[in-house]
Formats: sequence, structure tokens, C-alpha cells
Amino acid sequence: MLYPLAWSVSLSLQKNAGPVVSRFVGLANYRFLFTDRMFWFACMNTLIYAVLFLSLQLPLSLLLAILLNDRRVRGRYLLRFSFFSTYLVGQVFLAVMAHVLLAPRHGLVNVVIGRLLPWIGPEINWSERPVLAMPAIVLASVWVSIGYAMIYWLAALQSVDRELYEAAEVDGAGPWMRFRHVTLPGIRPVAVFLLLVGTIAALSLFDLPFVFFQGPGPGFAGMTIVMYLYEQGFVAGDIGYAAAVGWVLVFLILGITLVQIRVTGAARDL
Repeated sequence: MLYPLAWSVSLSLQKNAGPVVSRFVGLANYRFLFTDRMFWFACMNTLIYAVLFLSLQLPLSLLLAILLNDRRVRGRYLLRFSFFSTYLVGQVFLAVMAHVLLAPRHGLVNVVIGRLLPWIGPEINWSERPVLAMPAIVLASVWVSIGYAMIYWLAALQSVDRELYEAAEVDGAGPWMRFRHVTLPGIRPVAVFLLLVGTIAALSLFDLPFVFFQGPGPGFAGMTIVMYLYEQGFVAGDIGYAAAVGWVLVFLILGITLVQIRVTGAARDL
């Protein structure tokens, strides 16, 4: 592990033209990176995606876990597996499936939209319109990962002491008060974990939009930081600059994670 890390640092200090030709340039790659508009555009895309993704995935998966944790729901074990199964298949396959589901006119999503909202119609081209590129990726990502987060929420919900609910009910607390004062404190460590893991996954996004759009998408609307790294390293052939992008991404993830740990107070639970 240490050797490739050290080698990537060395690469980030070089200028490459293909896999053979290279020369030492010091911190020139990093200086250029901070003036590279496309890199900052990719950063903006990635951060927007992360905010939208976490804003949907965490509450929806929690709601799903609460519903499937209810003993009155029939077939809840089968439903749990059904929702979790999308995570087992892999993002490449699901990107292909998402492309089919979001296809104009014949895609299931567009068919439903056409019937429920006839003034919009089923001709929505999710993969060719820049304004729809990010919503398409967010919807596909939530579809892929909602079952994964649901499993953690279920484990957290089932670990909350039942006696606390009984005591709160005796004190006259309603469903919302029990959820707020018993459930939320009990599942807080898992919430922090899912927030941190989800943030790291969102900032490392690559394969889903790359397969869905077969590239950076319309108007580069699907360009992420890792995709930009790939384009620079394996398409343009500048491995050194790609390594610099990778290290900036590492420190970006580290910085955001440390801020989240500080804000959520997760350090107290360690």
C-alpha cells in the first residue's frame, strides 16, 4: 500500500506525455490545477451531486427502514431483500438499467411521467439535456444505494431499547415525540456513519455517470472529479496531472470528513 502511495506523490510532481515520456516539474501540476476551470467545474458538479444525493438517500432510506421494521407489514423480509438487491448487482449494470428506464418514450420512468403528467409527456431525454443530467444521476444513485443504507438503519432501529419506548409512552409521548426523543438519539451513531460513508462515496463517483452518459455527459454536466482524473490520466495521457488531481481529492475528502465529524460530534463516540 505504501509503495503506490509514494509513487503517486512522485508522479504528481512530473509532467507526462504518455506512459514513457516524463519530466520533473515540481509543484507545477498543483499550481495549474488551482487555475484549471474544468477541474473546478468538476468539483462543483461533484459537490452538488453529493448534497442532492445525501439529502434524498438518508431520509428516504430511514423512512423505508421504519416501514419495513413494522411487524404489521407482510412480506417485510422479502421486501428488505428486494430493496437491498440493487446494491448487490453493481453500479455498472445498474447504470445500463437506469439508461433503459430513463429512455425517451419507452423508458418506464418516462411512461409513468407521461401518464401522470401528460402536459410534460414521455419524451424527456435525460441523457442529452444538461439540465436533467444531474437529476438523472442522483435518481439512479439513490435507487442503487437506498437498500444499502436501509440495512444499517434497520440494525440501528432494532438496537434501540424497547423499554425506552414503553417509558415514553407511559409518560404520554406521542409517536413523533417518541421518534424525536428516543429513536433519533438511539440511531445517531449510525446516522453519522452513513453520512460519512455517503459523502466519501459521493465525492468518489465515477462509474455510474461514465457508463450512463458514455463520457462526461451533455455540456460536461456529468463530469465528476474522478472522471476528470480519468480523462487527464488515461485519455490525455498526463498521468502526473491526474495524480495531482487525485491527491487534491484525497485532501478534499479528508477536510470535509473532519468538518462533518466536528459538526456531528462523532469524535465523542470514538
